[in-house]
Order: sequence, then structure tokens, then C-alpha cells
Amino acid sequence: MARTTALTPLGLAALSLLVEEPMHPYEMYQLLIARHEDRLVKVRPGTLYHAVARLEEQGLVAATGTDREGNRPERTTYTISAAGREAFTNRLQDMLAAPVNEYPSFPLAVSEAYNLPAGVVLDLLDRRLQALQGQLDSLASGEELLRKKGVERKYWIDLEYQQGMLQAEIAWIRGLQDQLRSGALPW
Repeated sequence: MARTTALTPLGLAALSLLVEEPMHPYEMYQLLIARHEDRLVKVRPGTLYHAVARLEEQGLVAATGTDREGNRPERTTYTISAAGREAFTNRLQDMLAAPVNEYPSFPLAVSEAYNLPAGVVLDLLDRRLQALQGQLDSLASGEELLRKKGVERKYWIDLEYQQGMLQAEIAWIRGLQDQLRSGALPW
């Protein structure tokens, strides 16, 4: 399979679970939620079933069997194929190695902020700082909860990254505010 295989974030998350062991989509959904990976990818049972079906069409996963418990619907268990493992590994390696400009809106807003009065910018940045601090607190609480549950750190190391990025943004905004207040940055 070529390195250019397009995997959606949800498809990548599904393949990641199938690297661990074969499972059915509802089991994948439950595990994604239990690991709080819904903070990284938008996951709903229906979209996950659809993503797994696309992966099967692409030959990245294969059905290994169907079972039924009681009156519940049949559940098809999937396993990752060799092509799926290769596509997963290649995509993950590309994502880790190559930075991508995802065009977040904040840098654009900062670049155009000079169009507003300094006082307004300061007030808006105060509001942003409050929201960022709330996100940081939420991530810290999530990390604490995952530690208490005994979830292995490798499953939530992204929390540390996200906290670091938020801390860097908070520090940068505070520095900008200091420059605006002191006049070091003429407005």
C-alpha cells in the first residue's frame, strides 16, 4: 500500500485499536470513550461503523467472524490486514515526522488585531486566557482521572502535549499583554 493512503483521524484510531487485537466496532467505540480519545477525534457509533466499512472496502481490515449475544444485533469482528498495518504505520510516521500547518484561526486573529483598539484587544485576550485556563484545568483533571484508573500513560501522552501547548500559548498571550500595557509594543 502506498504511503499516500488517505486515512481519516477516526480511521487511524480504529486501525490503532485493531493493532492491539481484533474487535467489533462497538467494542472500539467503548474503548475510545474509556480512553477519552474522543477529545482527539470525533467519534460516534454510526461514524465509527462507517469508517470501519470504508477501511474494509480499502482492504485495510478484514471481517473475522460474527457473533451475537442474546437479543442484541450481530456483531462483526474485524482484524487489521497487512496492508492496513502498513498504511497505519506509514501514516503515523508521516504525522509524527512532518509538521502540517492546519491553519488555526488564532494566528490570523493576532495578525489582524492591530485593527482593534489596544484596550479591546487586552479585554479579548483576558477572555481567551480564562478559556485556555479552563481547558488546561480540564486536561489536568482528565490526566489525574486516567492515572487513578490505571490507564497506561502511552494511551494519554497527548494530554501532556496539549497541556504544554496551552501553557505556551498562555505564556505568549501574557507576554503580549505586558507589552501592550507597558507600551513596549506601540499600538
